[in-house]
Amino acid sequence: MIRIMFALLVPATASASWWNDEWKGRKQFAIDTAAAGITEPIGPAAVLLRLHPGNLKLESLKEDGSDLRVISGDDKTPLKYHLEKFDPLLGEALLWIGFPDLKPGSRTTFWLYFGNPKAAAGDDAKGTYDPATVLVYHFAERGQPPRDSSNWGNHAASAAASMDGASIGRGLKLEGDAAVTIPGGASLAWAPEGRMTWSVWLKPADAESTAVVFSRREGNASLVIGLESGKPFVEASGPSGPKRASSSAPLAAQSWHHLAVVGGDAISLYVDGVRAAGLDVPLPTLSGNAFLGGVAAKPPEPSAAPAKQSVKKGAPSEPSAPAIPFFKGELDELQISKIERPLGYIRLAAIGQGPNSDKLIVPGQEDQSGGFGSGYFSIILQSVTPDGWVVIALLAVMAVVSWVVMASKASYLSRVERADRKFTESFRQGGSQLAKLIEQNRNRPPEDKAADNSPLQRVFDVGAAEVRSRTDGSRPLHADAIEAIRASMDAVALRETQRLNKGMVLLTIAISGGPFLGLLGTVVGVMITFAAIAAAGDVNVNAIAPGIAAALVATVAGLGVAIPALFGYNWLLTRIKNASTNMRVFADELVAKVAEAYSERAIAQSMAPGAPSLSSGMDGHFQPSHVATRE
Repeated sequence: MIRIMFALLVPATASASWWNDEWKGRKQFAIDTAAAGITEPIGPAAVLLRLHPGNLKLESLKEDGSDLRVISGDDKTPLKYHLEKFDPLLGEALLWIGFPDLKPGSRTTFWLYFGNPKAAAGDDAKGTYDPATVLVYHFAERGQPPRDSSNWGNHAASAAASMDGASIGRGLKLEGDAAVTIPGGASLAWAPEGRMTWSVWLKPADAESTAVVFSRREGNASLVIGLESGKPFVEASGPSGPKRASSSAPLAAQSWHHLAVVGGDAISLYVDGVRAAGLDVPLPTLSGNAFLGGVAAKPPEPSAAPAKQSVKKGAPSEPSAPAIPFFKGELDELQISKIERPLGYIRLAAIGQGPNSDKLIVPGQEDQSGGFGSGYFSIILQSVTPDGWVVIALLAVMAVVSWVVMASKASYLSRVERADRKFTESFRQGGSQLAKLIEQNRNRPPEDKAADNSPLQRVFDVGAAEVRSRTDGSRPLHADAIEAIRASMDAVALRETQRLNKGMVLLTIAISGGPFLGLLGTVVGVMITFAAIAAAGDVNVNAIAPGIAAALVATVAGLGVAIPALFGYNWLLTRIKNASTNMRVFADELVAKVAEAYSERAIAQSMAPGAPSLSSGMDGHFQPSHVATRE
């Protein structure tokens, strides 16, 4: 009953559906490309979600995060995802989620489900990325060559130092004397009229540095991405010779920036999601090894072992390829696609993977337990203290009692009103023969009198009995007799009014006592909350808010008891007053008719020769109304 009461008072904050009842918690998020200012097409993309105590309590998940599931906004369709990092002790997790098609200028919602201790890991790194993504390096390995998280298995052939605290979890640290070799393959080959998208996060160690970040060379064809005096550049070499395009602004040292190159019929360079330069030349035809962090002066021999494919600074180089400085600094999140990604995709990566990702991904509501107990309602109830439950239980009893009283009283008043209407109609029809009506009342069967639900009928029965006991129709009724009859009918009317008001005091108790009892529960709950905070020494919003919210549950419950009782009380009281007024009016009317019908003048006229006596029959027959049941 309490849960039903709160379901009516607390608005629904979550979708009514629940993906799987075995998962007891979920958190909603939204990718708001409109708020991030992304108005260009995006398409399929893997989005990074940074989880922390501010948007999800990681301790609610299993210790390895294997119970995590990602469900689309329809709360039915699972999405592919994988965890790059999960550390509940530090309160940090890096979650990559694959979306089949993101729209610009829109809001895409999804759910994170958790809280299933029996769940097995559901990560699918290869399924997170679309087939056009041919290489993804997270650089999360320690002392091992970077592993490709895409479906193509383009793992690096050489290792480099890794470090914590990169732009996204762990990253690659280069000292300017080595490069990471990326073996060529069919998926990484750039055929004639080929397409490519390349992106990386980088942090230069020195200001105005000149270095190569990425290179690929075969004979006279090459593609080089690097820095010249701190300014990002892209250089492409083909049949017409080398051509270079550079950004107009240098990158600040010791700060992370997103660098992207999109190649096809032309080549464009993007810095932090903004086009910075371009070349009006096609993407070079290349299929050999690529190098991250430097340039290969001479392509490695086919028979060389993978562990020896790192290129050292100062190694011999071809005469046509002079040595170019290696990159010194940090790199993170290298991605290569075999298609030209749209501008919206580049901006999504630059914003969503950077420090301002909160502009793109917005946390929503968190629910606990599926079905009825979802939303803030469940969180609040879980925080209610035992003393609060005692108060809520008492209020629940008061609510049930008040609802029973209102229902039974409404049913009884309906029967009374129907019976009074029927009696009034019958009385009006035979009211001109009052003496005959009074005489007929003597002959009513006792079981019919006991079955009457009309208070008017019972007032009339008493009045008729009083008249019959004081006259036989040949003697008039004097003033003192009339007053005695009135007193008897007033006494019956008063008892009928008491019967109509029976149980109404329980509603007044619910109206006045419910809020005060709820307030008592709230005050006690607040006291306990502050005492617990003082004992723990933890003063923050997250520690205070659940206890205060739970303490207020008692007040809400008290109002939930009082408000329906207040409306029901006033509605029933109006109907009771109408029935009582009808009895008083009828008693006055009946006394007036009795005084007129049994006056000396009326008796004298009835005793005249040929006149019918007061007790003689009449053509009509008075049929008082009866209802089969009583309260």
